[in-house]
Amino acid sequence: MKTSRTIATVALVAASAVGGAALADASQRTSTPGHAARAAVPAASSSATRPVADDQSTAKRVYDGAADSVAYISSTSIQGQATGTGFVVSADGLIVTNAHVVDGAQQITVKLGTGGQTQAAQLVGTDASRDLALLKVDGSGLKALKLGDSDAVGVGDSTYAIGNPYGLDHTLTTGVVSALHREIQAPDGTTISDVIQTDAAINPGNSGGPLLNDKGEVIGVNSQIVSSSAGSTGGGGEGGSVGIGFSIPSNTVRSFIGEAAGGGLSSGSTTTPDQTLPDQSAPDQTAPDQQYADPYAGIN
Repeated sequence: MKTSRTIATVALVAASAVGGAALADASQRTSTPGHAARAAVPAASSSATRPVADDQSTAKRVYDGAADSVAYISSTSIQGQATGTGFVVSADGLIVTNAHVVDGAQQITVKLGTGGQTQAAQLVGTDASRDLALLKVDGSGLKALKLGDSDAVGVGDSTYAIGNPYGLDHTLTTGVVSALHREIQAPDGTTISDVIQTDAAINPGNSGGPLLNDKGEVIGVNSQIVSSSAGSTGGGGEGGSVGIGFSIPSNTVRSFIGEAAGGGLSSGSTTTPDQTLPDQSAPDQTAPDQQYADPYAGIN
């Protein structure tokens, strides 16, 4: 029986990781053949606190409004299978994701929403320097997520991330904007500026998913994380969230969509689903031999 070994894409390791932390993208690839002590704090006055129920209500509203527009993306290349996230940006089926999710793909499939059917996707355009890709699926009347103004985002604003960490589709995590104007390195080595830092949990499989504000608007595309367990290139470890994630700002995404949809960026063709290609199934989260490691050794 063929066994698949899932490896978390913890690539783009920083040249000098601080305190052993490694900068990593947050896609997921499948290769085929003690809690901290809580400090006591003064009680806040009731007028200065916001009821937890309000936060929960907002999170539910944001999730319910966006979930059906979020996509589970699988791409197959000669290296194996990558899984990530994307989201609808037009009623006729344009979907944004990260370029590294579909890098080198011979086939791309997309499943929209929690109950959608898997369908083939075409690569419309990609830009490795911004780590963004635009896909197209057949569709009409799809609900597109609205792009917000990332220049209006402030530190402390609430954030909501929806994605497919470790193949667990349509997972919601919440947090805040931790910092602004960060810089990260794109797959081709280009610096991406004005990146949003958030503490909403982002893990392998979240790449390409939306970071939303409390209005349900996309303010960023979740792309990379800092992972303390990834070590250096070629190292092992699960590479999960330590509360430091990075999202490409929505204003950068907006410019990219205009260029890609207008035919100004490179594109490629993909095949329809074919059972003769490597493992098309989602990662098996129950597999006892599942391991996670840095996959960028050997990936162009």
